[in-house]
Amino acid sequence: MPKFRLLSHEELKEFEKEFIDYLVVNGITGEDWGRIKENQPKEAIKIMDLFSDVIFEAVMRKIEFLEIRTPKEVQTFQSTSTKLVMVGMKIDPESEIDFTIPEDIEKAMQAPPGNIEVYTASREYKLEREQELFAMTENGARITDGKLFKALSLALAESKES
Repeated sequence: MPKFRLLSHEELKEFEKEFIDYLVVNGITGEDWGRIKENQPKEAIKIMDLFSDVIFEAVMRKIEFLEIRTPKEVQTFQSTSTKLVMVGMKIDPESEIDFTIPEDIEKAMQAPPGNIEVYTASREYKLEREQELFAMTENGARITDGKLFKALSLALAESKES
């Protein structure tokens, strides 16, 4: 049973070279692959499932930061080896700021403290780290560079000091 999902046709095209290398490493020549696809479609799917798992596992291992944005709330996540740390930001529903617009996040960071709420939480993983991150990305979380997470963490720390 696969850990993740089967790569889409488009995704598989992007990893064509890696897939060929994967087949070679597993002793499957181009001719063999053609015969497997033709005569053993279930086996071909199983091979592609295993390859998909290898790719997704590698991608998920590299994730450090994720982000979920809605018009009035942003949640940023740092993925450590043992837990997820979340720093979020909410703005008054009546505000004209829309967090799905990058420039508006800048405006929000400059907004008066009463209009914005910055909060945090953390939890240990319930599943394997990579599987949880995969589920988050499949549900709309975006992989990021962590700049917003760090900025919100700093804003939260400064607000606690004052």
